[in-house]
Amino acid sequence: MTSRGSGKDGRRPLTKLAQAGRKPEWTSMPDQPGGIVNPPIWRASTILYEDVAHLRKAAGASTHERLFYGRKGTPTAWSLADALTEMEPGAEGTMLFPSGVAAIACALMAVLKPGDQLLMVDSAYDPTRNFCEQMLRPLGIETVYYDPTIGADIADLVTSDTRAIFLESPGSLTFEVQDIPAITALARERGIVTLLDNTWATPLFFPALSHGVDVSILACTKYIVGHSDVMMGSITATPALLPAIRRSAYLFGQMTSPDDAWLASRGLRTLGVRLLQHQDSALTVANWLADQADVARVLHPALPSCPGHDLWRRDFTGSSGLFSFVLKGGDEQARAALIDGLTHFGIGYSWGGFESLALPVDPARHRTATQWAAEGPVVRLNIGLEDPADLIADLDQGLARFRAVRG
Repeated sequence: MTSRGSGKDGRRPLTKLAQAGRKPEWTSMPDQPGGIVNPPIWRASTILYEDVAHLRKAAGASTHERLFYGRKGTPTAWSLADALTEMEPGAEGTMLFPSGVAAIACALMAVLKPGDQLLMVDSAYDPTRNFCEQMLRPLGIETVYYDPTIGADIADLVTSDTRAIFLESPGSLTFEVQDIPAITALARERGIVTLLDNTWATPLFFPALSHGVDVSILACTKYIVGHSDVMMGSITATPALLPAIRRSAYLFGQMTSPDDAWLASRGLRTLGVRLLQHQDSALTVANWLADQADVARVLHPALPSCPGHDLWRRDFTGSSGLFSFVLKGGDEQARAALIDGLTHFGIGYSWGGFESLALPVDPARHRTATQWAAEGPVVRLNIGLEDPADLIADLDQGLARFRAVRG
């Protein structure tokens, strides 16, 4: 992991992770010396006012980072939002949501209207596709899917109705890396909004707005929280887009629990050291898998064999702990034999937590603009914080079970 340069205030990303979101007004009391390290948990629904005049004044002013009503947040959430904003140079602000899918849905609703066209990467997270088909399409918003490796040729798909381009890089099943600078440059020329699901890299490994993205979306459930105990999403946006994002969030009544925001803030402080460990362990396991006779391919952007590796080297400062591998032959039964007997890997959805996970995935079911063909079944791994030697030994036994069933 590297820290690419310092911000305008001279602080590098790891320093920001430790210091961001800790304003004195949230960590100390007026006219009292000293202060606490972390903003406390402010739970609130009703906010009380001195009199009607103060109530009227509050209702007529901006409610951003001001106590107004619980749905507009308290310092606990504002602290986390501020910290995430500081991690994205060029960002105006961040809004928090109860899940990553909620953040994606709200972002799309903020920039699209009936009659518009959305260009959506074909390797997108399945719930993102579901939202496009089951919510946007009935509203009269057309979704056109595109090859994740299209790069600047996406210009051929742009029409007069194209209002937004959605990216996910790398894709969370097959891990193609997109040429984000090429796509965002084209989008800015045409006045098209770009949105990126940046959950895999986080702003630590890929500061999205610095690469031309307008709206950066995180499923904070994953690496920001890091402990598999909170559902949360975030949208960080440019000055031009934040007002629309904020308006959409308020109209849909989106908010997060102060307790969840506090846990996410605590997770954020260790993001740097956790991601470094996830990265190193994942590369150790991925390189071992690449040498196994029963493995056809390892889909990890940091490996030269992975599609988009050169783009990853150019644009990213690190890699996280999520990747897939393709088995050589076999069927669903053989893949299940591999996964079911694993000792150190849980079987479950999500990723980014401290625990390793193994999941059967079938990318072909979620493609329409491109075809997915593979030599055998696919397994996605979340490499957690366990010793990679133990994980490799576990996978070695799993591959033996795979061979026995495959025959």
